[in-house]
Amino acid sequence: MPEQRARTYHRGRVASTFTEEITAMLEGELSDPRIAPCHVTEVILAPGGKSCRVLIAVTGSEKEESSTLEGLMAARAYIRSEIRARMGVRHVPELTFAIDRSEKINTRMDELFGRIEKRKEKMERRSTGKASADAGAAEAIETKDLSN
Repeated sequence: MPEQRARTYHRGRVASTFTEEITAMLEGELSDPRIAPCHVTEVILAPGGKSCRVLIAVTGSEKEESSTLEGLMAARAYIRSEIRARMGVRHVPELTFAIDRSEKINTRMDELFGRIEKRKEKMERRSTGKASADAGAAEAIETKDLSN
């Protein structure tokens, strides 16, 4: 049975509100020293609305990512109660935080593609250089043959 459009739309609105509210909390309200500078990249709300996965992108090292994740998991109940108060709803889904490494992966892939392009250009320059050198040698031989 297909899901109703209104329910999907509502879930999307709730997810975007969670994104805004959690981002506001990350920017200044949470004072845990374990939490490094980070931002919410995506909020995935379960179809039943009982659970929610929040993907966080951390600017820093692997160690900072793990400490940020620990700090957010410790502050989960506070974040949930603040969302309940701000949104004025009765039920707030159970929050789970996860590190989103897609930006780092995309940056790494762009770097590798750039290297591949540079290698292709270098190989093309070498092949055209050899071709022009071979053509120059062939012309020299032909002019030598013609002069004889």
